[in-house]
Amino acid sequence: MKKTKKKTKAPAPAAKVKTLGRKTSKPAKTTTVAAVRKPAVQVVATEPVLTAITANIDIGFGNILYIRGEGPGLSWDQGVAMICIGADCWQWVAREVSRPITFKLLVNDLTWNAGPDLTVAAGVTTTLTPEF
Repeated sequence: MKKTKKKTKAPAPAAKVKTLGRKTSKPAKTTTVAAVRKPAVQVVATEPVLTAITANIDIGFGNILYIRGEGPGLSWDQGVAMICIGADCWQWVAREVSRPITFKLLVNDLTWNAGPDLTVAAGVTTTLTPEF
């Protein structure tokens, strides 16, 4: 029987990369394709436009001051109770107002304040002393 020896070839060495120009000790620059990112949309938190009406008047214990008019949540037909924030201080606050508010104040939603209708611009805090 005849013995044959089969020779296997070793893998070829990696090819050397030729650089153009001068030889430097710095590695060659490689270019990579970076993913293009769209700018992120940033949500800016805005504070709502507040319009506050404060009335300084003592209407007596057990009575409530109401507001009627034209504006967010207001009507000339039915009043909205104002919040008592002190012994003689009542307040009503409207959010997200874009137009002036026309209003009148009432005691117990029955007795109108004297004088013409009052108006306050959007985003303004006003303090008044109504007369009945």
